[in-house]
This record gives sequence, C-alpha cells and structure tokens, in this order.
Amino acid sequence: MIETRRLDLSTLLPAEPAACDLCLNRLHTLLQSTTGIDGLHVAGQRGRLILHYDPDLIPFATIQELARREGAKLQSRYVHQVIPIEGMDCADCAQTLERGVGRLAGVEWVSINFAGARMAIEYDAERVDLDAIARRVADLGYRVGSVPGTAEPTPATSARRLVREHAPLAAGLGATLAGGALALLGAPPLAATLCFALAVLVAGLPIARRAVATVRATHRLDINALMTIAVIGAMLIGEWLEAATVVVLFSLGEALEGFTMDRARRSIRSLMRLTPTEAVVRRGAEERRVPVADIVPGEVVVVRPGERLPVDGTVVHGHSTVDQAPITGESVPVAKGAGDEVFAGTINGPGVLQVRVTRRAADSTIARVIRMVEDAQAQRAPTQRFIDVFASYYTPAVVVLAAALAVLPPALLGASWGDALYRALVLLVIACPCALVISTPVTIVAAITAAARRGVLIKGGVHLEAAGSLRALAFDKTGTLTVGQPEVTAVIPLDGLPEADLLRAAAAAERYSEHPLGAAIRRAAAARGLDADGLPVDHVTVHTAQGIEARVDGREVRVGTRDLVLHGAVPPAIAAELARLEAAGQTPVLVAIDGRPAGVIALADAPRPNAAAALRAIKAAGVGHTIMLTGDRRAVAEGIARKLGVDAVEAELLPEEKVRAVEALLSRYGTVGMVGDGINDAPALARATVGIAMGAAGTDAALETADIALMGDDLGKIADTMRLSRAARRTILQNVALALAIKAVFLALAVGGAATLWQAVFADVGASLLVIANGMRLLRR
Repeated sequence: MIETRRLDLSTLLPAEPAACDLCLNRLHTLLQSTTGIDGLHVAGQRGRLILHYDPDLIPFATIQELARREGAKLQSRYVHQVIPIEGMDCADCAQTLERGVGRLAGVEWVSINFAGARMAIEYDAERVDLDAIARRVADLGYRVGSVPGTAEPTPATSARRLVREHAPLAAGLGATLAGGALALLGAPPLAATLCFALAVLVAGLPIARRAVATVRATHRLDINALMTIAVIGAMLIGEWLEAATVVVLFSLGEALEGFTMDRARRSIRSLMRLTPTEAVVRRGAEERRVPVADIVPGEVVVVRPGERLPVDGTVVHGHSTVDQAPITGESVPVAKGAGDEVFAGTINGPGVLQVRVTRRAADSTIARVIRMVEDAQAQRAPTQRFIDVFASYYTPAVVVLAAALAVLPPALLGASWGDALYRALVLLVIACPCALVISTPVTIVAAITAAARRGVLIKGGVHLEAAGSLRALAFDKTGTLTVGQPEVTAVIPLDGLPEADLLRAAAAAERYSEHPLGAAIRRAAAARGLDADGLPVDHVTVHTAQGIEARVDGREVRVGTRDLVLHGAVPPAIAAELARLEAAGQTPVLVAIDGRPAGVIALADAPRPNAAAALRAIKAAGVGHTIMLTGDRRAVAEGIARKLGVDAVEAELLPEEKVRAVEALLSRYGTVGMVGDGINDAPALARATVGIAMGAAGTDAALETADIALMGDDLGKIADTMRLSRAARRTILQNVALALAIKAVFLALAVGGAATLWQAVFADVGASLLVIANGMRLLRR
C-alpha cells in the first residue's frame, strides 16, 4: 500500500527562487533514486514536496533521516486518496470539478479521471477533511461514491437515490407536458404559463444551484451557467414554453449522457467481477472457505472443476485445463499441471487444482490490468488535447458573440430588443462545447476497453492513436517470433561415437548449466532414457556466451561454439555441416571429447505456429517494413526470417545495439514499433514509437515497460490492435466533424434568427448522445 507524506523545506530553501530550485532538484534526485519511493512532485506551495512511498520497502523513519540530513522536515498529516465520483457525464464537468475542488484550502493537488470517474486528491488532513471535500463536490453538482474501505450502498439505498436524483426531471417533464396540453385545449394562457413556470422551478433549480456553485468556486461559466442564463432570458421575454422545454431537454440529455458513460465505465470494471469473493484454503489438515481478500502469498487454495480461480499462483498439485480468455484472450483452454502459472479470474476445467498463492487478490494480474486500463483512459490523446484547447477559446468567443448580437443590432440598426435577446440566448446554448469535448474520450474509453477484453493492454490514448500509424515494425526473435524454448533436432556423431554416447556426455557436461541450450540438451537425453546424471562430473568451467567444459567420467568434454571447442580452427567438412544447419535456421553446438571433435548437436527454436500468418496480417494492416533484431547468429536468424517472411534481419546484436537499430529505423520511417518480451528488450521498447510486449500476463516488467502489452503470446493481436487504432481514429474524426457541423449550422441559424431555444438544446443534447453512441460502437469490435 502506498502512503503519502509532505516534505517541508522552509529550513532548507533560501529566499532566492533560483537557489530554491537547486535545493528542490537536489532533494528530488536523492529521494527519487531511493528504493521504495513511489513518486515525488512539487506541492502547490513554494518549498513543499509531496512524496509517496511503500512502507513495506522503506520505513518512515528511514525517509525522515534522509530528509533530516538534507535540512528538510517531514510531515505526516498529508493524505493521498482516490475517490470515485458519480454524476460526471461530460469532460467539461471534469475540468469544473478539478478547478472547484483544487481551490479548497488545504488541497495540495487534484486530478480528475473523467473516463474512470475518479478523483485523485492530496490534501492536508489538519486543514480539510473528506467531508469538506465531499461537500464541495456536492455543491458543484456531483457525488462522492463509495470510498475503498467504506460500506457499499445497498440496492434499496441506490434505488432511493436514483429516484431522488431524477424526480425533478420527471416532475418538470410532467409539468411541461401538462402546460402544452392545456395550451392545445384552449385553456386560459395563465394556466399553461403556471405549468411551464413550475417545470422551470422544479427542473431548473438544481441546474441553477450548480451554476452558482461553479461560478463561485472556479470563476468561470460552465454549461449549467449558460443554460441558466438562457432560461432566465427566455422567461424575461415571455417565452415560458421555450424556457420549460430548454430545462427539461437539458436535464434529460444529461441523464442519458450519464447513463451511457456509466455503461462504458462499467464495461471494464465488470472484469473485476470475474474473480470470486471467497475461496477454499488448505490450512493444516483442513480446508476452510475464507474471503479472498484475507488470503496471503504462500497459502494453498483448492480450485474445483468449473470454478473460477480466486488468485494468481502456481499449481502445486493436480492437472486440468484452464480457460484464460479473460486475461490473455486465448479462445482455447490451456493445459495446466504442477509448476504452471495460473491467473485470477480464469476458469478451471475438469480437474482439481491446488494452487500456491503468489500475489494478494488486490495485486492480481487482472486487478493490475484494470487499474492500468483506468489510468490509460485518463491520459489525453493528441486529438483530445487539441480539442480541449480549441474548446477553451470557442466557448468564450461564442459568449462574446452572443453579447454583441443582443446589443449591437438594436443599438445600431434599430432591431427589436426582444428578438435580438432571443437570438443571443440561442447562441449561449450553442456555446456549450460538451459534444465536441466528449467526442474523443468516449472513443478512447471504448477502444481501450475493447482491447482489454481481448487480452491487449493499451496504456493510453497516445499509444492507441500511434499504433495505427506505424510504418515499420521490429521484432525480437527468441520468445517473440519463436516459441522461446529450443529443442534438439539432430545428433550428428563425427568420430564414430554412437549418438547415445555423444548426447549422454554432452548432457552430463551441461548438468550445472543454466543456458537454455544446455537445458534443451538435458531434456533430449532424458527423453531418450539416457542416464546422464549417473556419470561423475567435476572441474566444470562455464565460458560466457561460448559454452561449457567439464571432466565427465574422467574424460575432458567441451560443449559450445567453434571458438571454444575447436579454438576457431574448423575442418572443411565440419564447416560445411555447420553452414548447412545454420542455413536451415538451426543452432549447431559442437562437442569435443579429449580434444577431438566428437559430434554436432543441432537445436532449433521453432517459430510460433501463427507467426507467418500474423506477419502477413500486419503487412495487410499497413506496416510497410518488418525487421528482426536478434543477438543470435546471422545464418540462424536469416533462416527463420525466410520461413516467416520477415523483410530484413540484423543479427548478433547487444541490447544497446538494438536501441541504435531502432533509432536508425525511426530516422528512416518516422514511426516504428518494437515487439519483444519487455525484459531484455526494455531499452529498445522504450525508444520505439510504440513498444509492444509479448506474454505480459505473468511478467511484471512487461506490464510496466510496454506501451502496449499482449497478455498472451498471439502475434495476431498486433494486427487486430492496429485495425482497432485506425477504427478509433476514424470514429474520433467522425465525432469531431459531426459536433462541429451541428455547431456551425445552428450558429448560422441563430444569427439569422431561424433557430429556437429548444431546437438548439435538442441539437446540443442530440450531438452529445450521437458522439457517445458512435464511440461506444467500438466496444462491440
């Protein structure tokens, strides 16, 4: 669990701002490099730093001592909290809420995640508390949801709250319909006007309250203020039906927008319900059913046929098949046995599994994926950032135009004041940028959620947009294009030695090796029933990147490269055999016994079954150039590249050379993706335009380092993700064009006097609902 503290640097910092910055930078560098410090940033006040740390990794006293040595004082009254927010149905609402809460005394920092409907806040617990924050949120027209650690509302409570929230809308709608009916039936005008006034009072009062609270808290006009001004103006000029219609349509539109956005948010959170709340734990000689939250790493849980796995862990007993689709997107269940890794939320097949827990439920792979997806949804895509800037100029400009339209025609041209004011009120309604602002985030939310459902984690809108524009894609070989587990394909004696004796001697020499090729040789000997472990082995020397030598049953055995085994002097016959194997994509390992060449063992890391088809799909998705970057020998790499259809190969590369290769591709193609395992390839992944990690479900490093993480090993998901990216970009452009077109049409109609207030509200609400519905189509991909 991450905790928060504030550093008071008043004793450390001098008065001069430049010197202050130097002190801050020095302390920032010291603490940022300390294990256990999760984050560090400057607070709102000069001379304040907020730090986040993990008390399991670094004690509070240690941080205090580090701060004391630098002349700083550590205070512990500061709180970092993530609070769910309800009722937030437009991105402009998020900006209003962020400004309003941020102005509270004692609040150091606040950030709103509109897509995830969450507010991250850091505050001084001695100056402001959660109740005061909740009151400010309520004043602005929103609600604080259930904070982690507090009781969830009951269904009855939620139902009563829903009725209470929408009662003003229902009453206003009823009063408006009643007034319209009375007008049609020829009732006295006063009766209809009273109904319309009642509708405005009942349905409009909540809007007016939010408008006043927003202006007081943020000193800016939001959509509630614009609507309130429009309704008051309509009443002043006697347009009671228009006023009531504006209020009801606006309230109805907000309710529908809130419903559709909540649906998009629930689509990713529903993954969390895949994990059971209780599990059977073996404790001593008995089995107990306990809450999943109480299970700790090291305990053993029992999973019966058909049950969902409650936690991440490793199988210690039993065999079964497990449906991993919720995590990896794989459509076929995977066989699991002792030693295999399993994930929370996946479904056990016909067998009983005993699983040793490796992570707490809150830190399971699916829980971390959901948190990362919600964080990714909060990141603004480039298009969204542009639209936010545009909207910040658009609304004030239209408000100024509305004021000019209300004053100038009557003052200069003798036009009717009532007509001019009415046109200005229509313009105020059009000034609302909601449809435009929401056009991008709703599409990003839907696309990232759709990808997560298929086992692809996209860590932000910027990476989603970039994935569809890649012109070149670089691949690591081992574990990416290939299975990642080499196997012996041939044993070739050279000195009349039987194959079995050659393989047994090599396997014995490799007994203490940790190299994948050594493990493959040992597996091959065991598969043939050869007892390599029965031979005495001593005088073992490992030669990094070359091989191993040992004394096996009294004889000197060397296994490895030509430089180690033959000291670089390769006879022509052996050289021809090595060339043949390498051309076929196999890795030859030489074996010498007592200084004489004894044979060659050929190994191959088989290409993934779907790799060739995936590469063709990637080309069809628009990638013009593919290249393999590998540390393996060139001949081996080129053999595999030919089989799979990779355009180019760069072989025998060190990690830093892979980075330089990616940089060269960037200079040539502009946008380049790098696909690797997220561990050895981390520098190259970070340098590429988009870093894509394979098999990230069980790898913390891959989840953290990649821009896009494939939870399984299906290369075909890359082309799917590129197509999803292009679909998202098309949808964003459609939404922006639709919102701007509707605004432009009604702007012209309003200036020309051809648009009414209710038409403007209907168009604004309709545009918002259309862009939301269009963006959410991506959830069905």
